[in-house]
Amino acid sequence: MPVHTFAHLTWDSVQHLAGARPVALLPVGAVEAHGPHLPLGTDVIIAQAMARACAEELSDEGMTALVMPPIWYSAAGFAEAFPGTIDVRPTGVTALIRDIAASLVRHGIGTLAVANAHLDPAHLYSLRSAADHAPDGSTIVFLDLTRRAAASRLTEEFQTGACHAGRFEGSIVRAEAPELFREGVARALPPNPASLSTAIKEGKKTFADAGGPDAYFGWPADATGAEGRNSVRVLGTLLAEAVREALGGTG
Repeated sequence: MPVHTFAHLTWDSVQHLAGARPVALLPVGAVEAHGPHLPLGTDVIIAQAMARACAEELSDEGMTALVMPPIWYSAAGFAEAFPGTIDVRPTGVTALIRDIAASLVRHGIGTLAVANAHLDPAHLYSLRSAADHAPDGSTIVFLDLTRRAAASRLTEEFQTGACHAGRFEGSIVRAEAPELFREGVARALPPNPASLSTAIKEGKKTFADAGGPDAYFGWPADATGAEGRNSVRVLGTLLAEAVREALGGTG
């Protein structure tokens, strides 16, 4: 079955597709600093690729998948000091996702899966809150990539926690939007193995305090399009498994 881009559909197309019990896939990210080599919209680029890959997998299994327009703004307090970062209240993000889910339910679309790779703790809390308090008749699927079961299937760099604007994210940008990857800048950046996830556990609140004064962690010079394409496939599969599990499948 084809993947449907929700914003390209007409209202009567949505009415027709609702009878097939579709799954809506919502890319969510933040506009925030990603080093001097990646665009502010990196998280949304990754989320859109993740949603598309998930939709393709679900469609191959005969399910009807709708890729929603993305949410571009969310909590981004760790990067707030860097120009270009937009930090919004997590409660607003939770309310927005719940409102989207409620609207979809009214039109016969009861499953909303969030495609997300932005790992700011406040942002993750907002997504978890939306999933835990889904509107009546709706299932909001939230895949937390910080959980060991998911993280262990991603790249070695991702698992170290030093993965903001490093090889993992840079590789996906190279695969999805190569024109936005500043290769010369990335090649000149030294590795920064400081673990952002460890810093979060220690109570750090900013990239600078966590050991990322230039808003990147990891090995940005090592990013490759091939790794990025593979990571997108894995992200799509992880989200598809979460959807199947939520709908009573084997996961």
